[in-house]
Amino acid sequence: MDPGQKPAGAVCPIALNLAPADSFWTTARDGAVRIRTEETGPASDPPVTTHQILWDSIQCFGNHSAMAVKRDGQWKTTTYLQYYQACRAAAKSFLKLGLERFHGVGILGSNSPEWFIGHIGAIMAGGIPAGIYPTSSPDICQYVASNSESNILLVDDQYQLGKILQVQDQLPHLKAIVQYNDDLKENRPNLYTWAKFMQLGSDIPDSELDDIIASQKPNQCCTLIYTSGTTGTPKGVMLSHDNITWLVRTFSKYSGLQACEIQVSYLPLSHIVAQFFDIWLPIYIGGTTYFANKEALKDSVVDTIQEVRPTVFFGVPRTWEKIQGVLVDVVSKSTSMERSISTSAGDPSSATNLKHMNGNGSASIGHSMADYLVLKKIQAAVGLDRCFLPSTAAAPIAKETLEFFMGLNLPIMEIYGLSETSGPQTISVLSDFRITSCGKTVPGCKTRIHNPDEDGKGEICLRGRHIFMGYLNMVERTKEALDEEGWLHTGDIGKVDQDGFLYIDGRIKEMVITSGGENIAPIPIESDLKKEVPIISNAMLVGDKRKFLSMLITLKCTTDSNTLMPGDDLTPDAIQFCQQLGSRATRVSEVVRSKDPAIYKAIQEGLDRVNQRAASNAQRVQKWAILEKDFSVDGGELGPTLKLKRPVVLKKYEKIIDEFYKGRRSLKVKKQNHVFKGNKELKSKL
Repeated sequence: MDPGQKPAGAVCPIALNLAPADSFWTTARDGAVRIRTEETGPASDPPVTTHQILWDSIQCFGNHSAMAVKRDGQWKTTTYLQYYQACRAAAKSFLKLGLERFHGVGILGSNSPEWFIGHIGAIMAGGIPAGIYPTSSPDICQYVASNSESNILLVDDQYQLGKILQVQDQLPHLKAIVQYNDDLKENRPNLYTWAKFMQLGSDIPDSELDDIIASQKPNQCCTLIYTSGTTGTPKGVMLSHDNITWLVRTFSKYSGLQACEIQVSYLPLSHIVAQFFDIWLPIYIGGTTYFANKEALKDSVVDTIQEVRPTVFFGVPRTWEKIQGVLVDVVSKSTSMERSISTSAGDPSSATNLKHMNGNGSASIGHSMADYLVLKKIQAAVGLDRCFLPSTAAAPIAKETLEFFMGLNLPIMEIYGLSETSGPQTISVLSDFRITSCGKTVPGCKTRIHNPDEDGKGEICLRGRHIFMGYLNMVERTKEALDEEGWLHTGDIGKVDQDGFLYIDGRIKEMVITSGGENIAPIPIESDLKKEVPIISNAMLVGDKRKFLSMLITLKCTTDSNTLMPGDDLTPDAIQFCQQLGSRATRVSEVVRSKDPAIYKAIQEGLDRVNQRAASNAQRVQKWAILEKDFSVDGGELGPTLKLKRPVVLKKYEKIIDEFYKGRRSLKVKKQNHVFKGNKELKSKL
């Protein structure tokens, strides 16, 4: 069948019998839950398993490309039929290795076709896939594998294998390890290459696998998403088949996705965002997923985007900032006439997108001409000239970044969701969005604000068929998250305006409450400072239970291509910023050790402007320090989607923070880290 012939929303119309359940939640791996169906609307759709939507896609898109990966410099594609056959082969091999029903298959490594095949094959075989972040320590790997009772572990390479071998004696349920990339360095019992693994189950009858697939119910656990463990041990978020399949079907209709979209996989597949957008959504619409290489989160994802030219692209805020930097560099290297044209072209584009934002879908002649003559060329410079749905989530994105891309006719659509919601809860679309808003609630889902204040702000609570089953083996944590009516209490603070658009202020646990009792959301202050002083990479507000606010600051620096750790060299745009101020600094250490007057003055003046806009004296930042290293995933300060781990930063830089509150009025120097107090006496010294 031609790929374009798939009817919108087509799935197997036969609803499966559900497993008996009397509750909306469970913490047992073999448990079942009630599905929150409704009599009409999207929530009335019949529940189906993940195998059913995959099987449906095979009928419609069998010969269409499902995946593409670059091997030996060439793109190697896999059709949907080949994809399905590989998943069945993997499922049989899992059974051959002794995978037990509702036991885990841990997957530790980078994005690849093998990750997809192992994930779906585990589900087919009656197991529960459990992704492990590639940056996880051996202890975290051991915890996830033990908590999920994993019988088999798939690892990327020798480096990841080494982590498992360190803790193998603490994994009583483990029966086999499969390394899906590179050659094995040593022979060990029950250690297999991917090629050997895929042949193991060749003698398992099709009927045996088919019986297991047929026995699966939509209201049973399908996969485990482990939280990144910002505080405490990771929680195993149990998602049912219906959680995933219902949201995929509903989201695809509401977002306007068409058959055979093209996208890039680069975010860690252990995260719900990547599983939703990279695995399940393409399966439902017959899309093609291209895999970026292991360094994608550094800078190389831009190279893949340029080559693939995706029609759909999801980027975390830091990714969009990197793309913005590339585009700024492209424009800066163009002729003065080209720069003038590109600048003027952005005006009608912004104006048209503002009209779209306010419900007017018309485009001016000026916008059409600018888009055709100039903006498409700029978009093409980073491979986004075909992208109709550029989107973001997972962390706050700066308003100036949104405005920048709006001027290039690439308005970024913000999305809000959690692991516990199986993916998106709210979404922005070109015909219905507001800048800085996360959009409107996906049809069939529900959003309410719990205990709103006078401004309408309160805890965001969610309900619907996409809400998770519970946290594996964590009854109390599940009860904390889900109330008696089935509402998920997110811990996020926000409001819904009169038009139904959701705005996020931050997390309850991230709120800074000063010793004077004032509640302060850190993200708006941090974003404001980064906008004022473009050399700043990260800024983190400090002051919980303290008398005043302070700030930890990092500068934009290059990243080591091998370790992905932040280096000492400033980025080219940071060096350019220094030169504009009259500073010759090219390294972070030069700025910090010399207390570079020009840079310190620029930061303080930027902070003064932020403070002038503060709603109260309590919201003004009084002291700050520049750290010698930027935050990073390997350093522990950032999560896998580059979200700031505040508790980790507070602990790691505890000594520097303590210096803020010792009451000294002079410039404090402590082992190359410099605490700056913004008063007139100190500013005069600069």
